[in-house]
Amino acid sequence: DRVLRFPAVGSKSFLITIGDRSVGGLCSRDPMVGPWQVPVADCAVTACDFEGHAGEAMAIGERTPLAVLDARASARMAVGEALTNIVSAGVELDEVRLSANWMAAVDQTGEDAALYDAVQAVGMELCPALGISIPVGKDSMSMQTQWSHGQTSQLTVSPVSLIVTAFARVNDIRGALTPQLKLDQGATQLWLIDLGAGSQRLGGSILLECCDRAGGVPPDLNVPQHIKALFALMSEARKAGLLLACHDRSDGGAIVALIEMALAGHCGLDLDLDGWADSWLRGLFSEELGLIVQVRERDHDRFAALLEKHGLAALGHVVGTPIEKLQVKLRLNGAKFGKWAWSELMTLWSQTSHAMQRLRDNPASADAELNWRCDEDDAGITPKLTFDVNDDIALIVPRLTITHHDHRAIARFYDGPHTLNDDIAAPYICRGVRPRVAILREQGVNGQIEMAAAFTRAGFDAVDVHMSDLIAGRRRLSEFHGLAACGGFSYGDVLGAGRGWATSIMFNDSLREQFAAFFADPSKFSLGVCNGCQMLSQLADIIPGAAAWPRFVRNTSEQYEARLVTVEVVESASVFFRGMAGSRMPVVVAHGEGRTEYSEGGGPNRIEACLRFVDNAGKPTERFPRGCGCSAMRGSGWTRPWV
Repeated sequence: DRVLRFPAVGSKSFLITIGDRSVGGLCSRDPMVGPWQVPVADCAVTACDFEGHAGEAMAIGERTPLAVLDARASARMAVGEALTNIVSAGVELDEVRLSANWMAAVDQTGEDAALYDAVQAVGMELCPALGISIPVGKDSMSMQTQWSHGQTSQLTVSPVSLIVTAFARVNDIRGALTPQLKLDQGATQLWLIDLGAGSQRLGGSILLECCDRAGGVPPDLNVPQHIKALFALMSEARKAGLLLACHDRSDGGAIVALIEMALAGHCGLDLDLDGWADSWLRGLFSEELGLIVQVRERDHDRFAALLEKHGLAALGHVVGTPIEKLQVKLRLNGAKFGKWAWSELMTLWSQTSHAMQRLRDNPASADAELNWRCDEDDAGITPKLTFDVNDDIALIVPRLTITHHDHRAIARFYDGPHTLNDDIAAPYICRGVRPRVAILREQGVNGQIEMAAAFTRAGFDAVDVHMSDLIAGRRRLSEFHGLAACGGFSYGDVLGAGRGWATSIMFNDSLREQFAAFFADPSKFSLGVCNGCQMLSQLADIIPGAAAWPRFVRNTSEQYEARLVTVEVVESASVFFRGMAGSRMPVVVAHGEGRTEYSEGGGPNRIEACLRFVDNAGKPTERFPRGCGCSAMRGSGWTRPWV
């Protein structure tokens, strides 16, 4: 229990709300794994090429506490942890590059020598042996502080620290493994690949910290060849389709890694301690380098043969099996040794993060999130589409250019079905009728390139329009069929940045006239995203039919939120969602001011909604965090701007 609650071990969900992680947020790059969004991922994988599914992976390793015992071992273990984290992304070792962030308290007795030893161990010995380089890094050499307490001078010195960030190209991000256990593949087994080769050293471990024990022999990366063999094994096993899930032996040891996999998979475990013989306690809590992988039972012999082929047969053994019943059971010599309910373990693992959130955020929001995470009956994110993506998605954007309520007007822009493999823009290019859309931006906006790319791929002629272009008369909104107000840090993304953008329009007679005329034209359309959404909501006075629109205010949680939530498309006149009603889709939200607030006489019932938040059972909700504590997204109709 104490290990699961330890800050280095427990849930890091409090990190979801501490700051903007750019478009896509923490949800798309980091640790949120599986339908239940459990923050346990070993590495971040990002798509770079949507056509070929190529991307990049990033992972971090650190073992600073070990430096108190052995600076060289601490540095080697930091590199080792970064590598055992990134291997799950499906990368090759010779593609990996490292960034090293060194920290030390120079001029303190023994610290200069410890730093020298650590740099030599990594830069001159380990990395050359692995065939990888450290082309970039930084250092902080003043990791100490002095102060006076009465007449006594105090000094605190941080141990030598190395934070390693590993980067690599990923040929196909769809092959990346996560810690989420799979229960839809028949009977499966959990293998431990012990790169510590049975050493099971506990020095510097969290188990000893929880027991107030110091000293001991720390784990180390003694055989670099084992890392090379691990990458070769994982590459071949992945290509053969043998691997279902993967998690490094994280802070807290193998037992924590196994529990985290069960939490992510919303399942239980049946663990057999016999493989560790008399040293099962060390085996469970030792933080030697290693991986836990899930393999189908029918593939046992094939995986064992690969371990033998790569010289790792002596380092791998089966430690248990996933089970549907939501409990973790330990067995020793065939007898039940211990048992915990899934919800009990999730509560313990989430407890420290929850306590931090209660102090820092709205306590009610923190409690609501804990209750959601520990709900054993939660179904997880369950997408549901009422349309065929391959047949229908290409129809959505061309319909934006309808000039009146007669659906036959579609024929002017669309001449037949297309699939995602077609060039949607082709029929417009040859006719010279690509509708023009203004990609509108303001100082600080950084989402305009992605917005332009999306509209261009959908068959539009995207034109970069800065607010200064409209002010100076270089462009006029009347030139365009539509406008897309982009987001991302307008005015430095200060709170209320969208209101500032809107004010620059409302108090400029020329701009106000242009925007009012544009919004009044039923042949035009508008789209506002992020700060652009805030901006449009503040222009309700000059948008026909927008009198009941809400304004966006600070989140109920009182924090920035970057999450994956589920929205349902409701029947509406919105051109953006025609033919999609009833669909439930996971989407990323990333905002500090996403709560809707209505003026007196307003309210959600006065606005035709396009989308609404739903929980994992598909029921409409404003309950945090599935509804992020705010009302549904709103639309004003299919020929009017929408927010």
